[in-house]
Amino acid sequence: MSADAEVEPGTLLVAAPTMFDPNFRRTVVFVIDHRPEGTLGVVLNRPSEVAVHEVLPHWGDHVAEPRSVFVGGPVEKKTALCLATLRTGETAATVPGVIAVRGPVALVDLDSDPDALVAKVRGLRVFAGYAGWDAGQLAGEIERGDWLIVPALPGDVLATPARDLWGQVLRRQGLPTALLATHPGDLQRN
Repeated sequence: MSADAEVEPGTLLVAAPTMFDPNFRRTVVFVIDHRPEGTLGVVLNRPSEVAVHEVLPHWGDHVAEPRSVFVGGPVEKKTALCLATLRTGETAATVPGVIAVRGPVALVDLDSDPDALVAKVRGLRVFAGYAGWDAGQLAGEIERGDWLIVPALPGDVLATPARDLWGQVLRRQGLPTALLATHPGDLQRN
């Protein structure tokens, strides 16, 4: 069984405390797509200083607080992706302009009309760039201990930067995983 067998759309990749790659240190990645050819996701806890209305004026008033673009990852930073959390009773199949990811979370077509979508979603978040892994690459990183695979909650996609999403996701996993949330990161400082 491959190390990435539990990864599927809608799961979270939580950076291990020992992950020192600056692109992913203490990040939570929401997996949008996972296939043998590779994996695509977005970092949920890296807001930028750029307001959504500066780059996507039609969407700026509709995104969750803070109304900034989040840094989705180091790949294709000029590409925008948008995730929505649909309201109870709505499904991606019945909401125009979205593609189902898992449960109430859907990928939004940014060419669609935001006004038609707003009433059907609890919130939207725009990401610049994404995290991507080629075939076998993520499995290797998981085997090395770089990532923990955990279930996502719909609210994770819209978590505000004021919440320590990384620590919060780890703490809800139960023991012993929850103890990782207290890891100082740099053992030299311990």
